[in-house]
Amino acid sequence: MQNRRSFVSQSAALATAAAFPLVAGAQPKTVKVGVLHPVTGALAYSGQQCRLGALMAIEDINAAGGIKSLGGAKLEALLGDAQSQPQTGAAEVEKMNEAGVSAIVGAYASAICLATTQAAAKYNLPHVVDVGVADQIVERGLKNTFRFGPGYRKSTEVAMANLLVLNKAAGNPAKTVMIIHEESLFGAGTAQLLSRELPGYGFEVKEVVKHANPTRDFNNIVLRMKSISPDIVIPANYYNEYALLVRTMQQQKVVPKAIFSVLGGAASSYKFVKEFPDAANGIIDCNHWFNPKDKRSQELRKRVEAKGQFFSYEVFMTYTSMWLLADALERAKSAERAAIVDALEKSTFSNHIMPYGPTKFVNGQNEGAQPLMTQVVKNDIKVIIPRDYREVDPVFPLRAA
Repeated sequence: MQNRRSFVSQSAALATAAAFPLVAGAQPKTVKVGVLHPVTGALAYSGQQCRLGALMAIEDINAAGGIKSLGGAKLEALLGDAQSQPQTGAAEVEKMNEAGVSAIVGAYASAICLATTQAAAKYNLPHVVDVGVADQIVERGLKNTFRFGPGYRKSTEVAMANLLVLNKAAGNPAKTVMIIHEESLFGAGTAQLLSRELPGYGFEVKEVVKHANPTRDFNNIVLRMKSISPDIVIPANYYNEYALLVRTMQQQKVVPKAIFSVLGGAASSYKFVKEFPDAANGIIDCNHWFNPKDKRSQELRKRVEAKGQFFSYEVFMTYTSMWLLADALERAKSAERAAIVDALEKSTFSNHIMPYGPTKFVNGQNEGAQPLMTQVVKNDIKVIIPRDYREVDPVFPLRAA
C-alpha cells in the first residue's frame, strides 16, 4: 500500500487516473471526501448514477460558498471504485484513509456498504450510507456509520401494510405471491422478511426463487411462474435483472394481478419506463423516492436529464446524503473525524428533497426516513401512497380477477 504522502502526491499529479482520480482542482482550503461506489462490474450503472449525484451535490455545495464555518472551505472529492465487490470496496477505504479524507459517502449496494463501513470504523472515519438497505449495516454498533434512507425492514413493513389496504379496498382479489430475488444481502434479506411477514397479512407465499448476479436468462423462472400462476409477483433485485425479468414475463405473456415491488431495482426507474414502457406499465413499488411536491426535486431532475442521464433514486439519494454531510461539517466547524461523527449524531438536517422531515439518527439510522409507494402510469412514475404525497390514485389489481 502506498504511504499517505506518495498517494496524495500521485493523486494530485494524476488527476485523471481511472483507478482513483482526484476530482477537484487545487484549492486554498478543502475538505477531502471519499466518494465510493461500484462504477464497474455488475452494478456499474447504479454506481455511476450514485457518483453523478455525489458530484452534483459537491458542485452545488461549493457554488453556494462551501463550508462557511470553515472559511468557505470547498469539498474535494476522492473517487473510489468498489468494482461491485465488497472486498474491493474495503480496499478503497484503506486508500481513502491513507489519503486523509474526512468522511466517506457510499457505497450503494448493501454487501459493499457492510464491508466499507466496517473498514472505515477502524479509523473512526465517518461513513454516510447513501442507499444500502440491509439493516445489518446499522446494527453492529459502529459509531462512524450513518444511513440517511430507510432499511429493508422499514420498507417491507410499509409495503406490506399498503398491499393489505390496496387488496382489501379491491375486494381481496389477490391471495397468492411469488418472490424472485437476487442472491446477495439485499435480495436475500428482503425475501426473508417478505416470506415471514406475508402470511400474517393473509397471503400465501407459493414460491421463493433465488437467482445469481448477473443473470442473463429468466425463461425458466418465468415458466415456473406461469405454472404456479401467483396473483402477485414480488421482485427484489437490481436494475439489470429486474428489467430482464419483467420483459421476459411480457414476452411469455405472464400477467399477474400485480407486480408489486419492494425496493425494486427498475420499478421506480425512468430509464426502465422509457426503454420498456409496456413492460413497466402498472408496476407498483415501495422504494426510495423524492418529495414530488418540493419544486427543488423537479429542478434537480431537469439538471440531471440535461446531462443526458436519468433521475434515478441512486442520484437523488447520494445527492442528498452529500448535503447531509455538508450540514454536519458546517455544524462541526471542523474537518476532524471525531467532530464530524458527533455532528452527524446530533443532526436535525431538514433542508432536503426527501419526504423525511428533520433527520434524527438513532444507532446510525435516520428514524425519519420513509419509502414512498409509486406506480408507473401513462409512461411516468407517480406517487400513490401516502396521501400527503399522492399524485394519482392507485390502480389495483392491474388485471381483473
